[in-house]
Order: sequence, then C-alpha cells, then structure tokens
Amino acid sequence: MKRENGFSPMDEETKARLAKLADLPDSEIDTSDIKEWSDEDFSRAVPFHKVFKPRKEQITTRIDADVLLWLKSHGKGYQTFLNDLLRKEMIEESKQLA
Repeated sequence: MKRENGFSPMDEETKARLAKLADLPDSEIDTSDIKEWSDEDFSRAVPFHKVFKPRKEQITTRIDADVLLWLKSHGKGYQTFLNDLLRKEMIEESKQLA
C-alpha cells in the first residue's frame, strides 16, 4: 500500500467501522463513563495549540522574488506566515480528500 504523509491508508474494514460509528445518533452513544467537567476543570484547560508543537524541519527552497517580497511585506515572521498558509492549504486538501 502507498503511504501518504507518514500514514498507511485505512483498510476497508476500518473504513466501514468508522462510517458506522459516524452514523450512530448521539442518543445511542454511552457516555456514562465520562466525567462531566467542572468549572475548575475548564479553568485548568489548555488550548491544544499550546500543547502540540509540530517538529520543525529546516529546508532550502527557491520561490519567486515577488512572492518573497509579498511574504516579507506582512512584517516580521514571514516564515511563520508562510508555514501557516501552507498548513491551511494542507488542511483544506485533507478535508476534500475525506
């Protein structure tokens, strides 16, 4: 099987099981083993983006001068801005493939 983005494709059995779960109405989901959150729990909660830090890779690439100028026109942090643009595109593409 071809690997994409480091993950092996799901087999048909797994896809069928996930589809069945997705179609299950909320009223049929047993949540009795899940503790309700208190105000204290919420006050200690941390946003996911503060916990998850993707590993960075240093690369060398060539981009058109006008594109680089546009990126830099957004001020300091243009490399982070570029990464954010690429991540947004990656997420959109993955939604379309799903």
